[in-house]
Amino acid sequence: MKTAFRHFTVLAEGEVVSPNEDFETEPGPAFFGMKLWASDADQAIDVIRTIGQHIGFSSTGRIYVYDTEPTEPPGTEPRGYELKFTPYEHD
Repeated sequence: MKTAFRHFTVLAEGEVVSPNEDFETEPGPAFFGMKLWASDADQAIDVIRTIGQHIGFSSTGRIYVYDTEPTEPPGTEPRGYELKFTPYEHD
């Protein structure tokens, strides 16, 4: 399938600010990762920030963007999938 989008894996460092039962998150520091289709790396960053805010995550640190191979086909709009949270302890 031809698409105007590129595939990325994005990891954002931040805080879960409100618990989310769907993702089994509790407030505290966490990495939020997802695979996504976007037009470029800047849009990929915007997508992870927007989705994160919508589900109770605030990106407060670095955001890492990697070009990766897809595991799902693109759609007609930018989209994220395989959302995952990994909590960690502050030193």
